Amino acid sequence: MSQVIPEGWKLFSIDDFLDFSSLFCDGDWVESKDQDTEGGNRLIQLADIGDGIFLDKSNKYMNDKQFRRLNCTELKEGDILIARMPDPLGRSCLFPQLGECCATVVDVAILRSPTADKHWLMYMINSHVIRRQIESLSAGTTRTRISRKLFGRVLFPTPSISDQKRIADILQAIDRAIAHTEALIEKYHQIKAGLMHDLFTRGIGADGKLRPTREEAPELYQESAIGSIPREWGIKPLAELTSKIVDGVHHTPDYVDHGIPFVTVKNLTGSSSIDFENLNYIDEKTHRMCYSRADPRPGDVLVTKDGTLGTCRIVREDMPEFSIFVSVALIRVTEELTPKWLHFFFDSGSYLKQLGYLSSGTGLKHIHLEHFKKFQIALPKKNEQQQINKRVQIVEDKLSSEKNTLSKLIAEKAGLMHDLLTGKVPVKVNPNEVDHI
Repeated sequence: MSQVIPEGWKLFSIDDFLDFSSLFCDGDWVESKDQDTEGGNRLIQLADIGDGIFLDKSNKYMNDKQFRRLNCTELKEGDILIARMPDPLGRSCLFPQLGECCATVVDVAILRSPTADKHWLMYMINSHVIRRQIESLSAGTTRTRISRKLFGRVLFPTPSISDQKRIADILQAIDRAIAHTEALIEKYHQIKAGLMHDLFTRGIGADGKLRPTREEAPELYQESAIGSIPREWGIKPLAELTSKIVDGVHHTPDYVDHGIPFVTVKNLTGSSSIDFENLNYIDEKTHRMCYSRADPRPGDVLVTKDGTLGTCRIVREDMPEFSIFVSVALIRVTEELTPKWLHFFFDSGSYLKQLGYLSSGTGLKHIHLEHFKKFQIALPKKNEQQQINKRVQIVEDKLSSEKNTLSKLIAEKAGLMHDLLTGKVPVKVNPNEVDHI
């Protein structure tokens, strides 16, 4: 394969990265009968191989006897593990220190090369430059996989070892930033879940603080059809708190290239708001027909009622006019209920228990409009709803900010991988560093 590479770089195959101490082989052919749940040797599987990250998902083991009988290759920290099956095909990660003897399955190739920077080589295998070659080499095979022999034909645009290290350092730095941001997102998710549980069951008292728990002050609570709730709260079916509960158009309209947005389940589940990027469109005439049934307005609450159940989004003032599909319910609340409080009802999962007995025997595949109408809603005074809304919104804003940061970091990493691993943007190297390749 002809490739244009920067001056000073070379085109290497895997063989060029191997010496007498290297290793490039497939994992071991280990069948179910060879496994032992009581064994002390772990079997690393395809599910463990992420795109640049070891996922640590599997839980399969072999005993010492089987490990020796099969002559398994013991993995070492820093080995590059390459998935020979999708998805994506050829993804790779570095094997970490797990503190136990490990081997891997035959559909994972093992690459151990002291002549190249292992981090750079792993990033390179995961780059679009190598992915394109892998897809080309695997095309036409009866099963989507790449053999180790074919992988050996892949050509790597290869800089000096000092450039490799510097490139790897830059990409590792952004990976650390991504991991840190992901950890913050998980932390805020946990904070939000705990906060919503407390606020949705205890609320905020007249002193502006969380009410004491039921165990601490039972006199502040009452039993209701949905469990213990603060004594000041009421409870009503959603039908009495809304002026409209409908779903979208019941037929799939003809789509056009440009026109009025047509919102389906995918547009509610793909982001924290209604996604107007990954859309289908309908013409104005069709929209008017759809709009006559469900006319989304600012403050309306949209909830997925088919497929992914119970995902809830609120229509904002700045959103364009749009129509919805039958898989989405539109709920318009009255003055007694804030849209955000209804959003919490679904977002907290509080609807699930009620849905369980309302749809007993149906397999919970749909939320019917009758279910929505019958949902029992715990109802604080509007002022308390608003106080609760504000407190949760603070955490949601932090979550949204970190998610935006994560998206930017991921995009930045993709750009850096393209620029650095192709040599489009050169890296500056300390002249005292010694090259070994």
